[in-house]
Amino acid sequence: MKRVATALLVIAGLAGASSAYAQDARPGEGRVVVTIIPGGATFFTEGKDTNGPSFGSYDLGGAFAVNFNRYVGLEGEVSGKLGVSQSLSGLAFDARTPHMLAYNGNVVVSAPVRSSVVPYVTGGVGALNVFEKADLGIDETQTFLTGNVGGGLKWYSGRWGLRGDYRFIMVQSKDDAPEFFGRETRYGHRLYGAVLVNVGR
Repeated sequence: MKRVATALLVIAGLAGASSAYAQDARPGEGRVVVTIIPGGATFFTEGKDTNGPSFGSYDLGGAFAVNFNRYVGLEGEVSGKLGVSQSLSGLAFDARTPHMLAYNGNVVVSAPVRSSVVPYVTGGVGALNVFEKADLGIDETQTFLTGNVGGGLKWYSGRWGLRGDYRFIMVQSKDDAPEFFGRETRYGHRLYGAVLVNVGR
């Protein structure tokens, strides 16, 4: 996790030393872009060494990105993962999974295209709050360090646009975590669709 954070800081430093944004901005994408996430899903896989079950949740949230040039930007993101009722391994009844809150800082590296469709890759670090859910053995809010890598596509039409994004999520374990989630490193997959708003040009 420390190596990932160091690499992100180096990339951000290089981006800050780049030429003026106005000289090489991408058509359609501004210097500042807001992402509004009305819907998505996160799916955590089953723990290998513990009884932590696989489960899914509904996602919504938003992000705020600053693009240093046509290649590199920094993005801060907050997303809520709403628990939904589902069948869980080890339980004889359906249960609603805990609500979660994720917040990340990511480096976004975009392909050097000069069109309204922009492929990108991204990665970063952050944290995940898993809120209390007594019937699943979570007696208080738990906080875990996280990392994520992924990519997607952005499409712009003037001031507005659309975005499709995939992330692979890694959640660092804690020895005192509840049995349901967090006693071993857990992995998840996240997909979302979003609306883009160009705030600065």
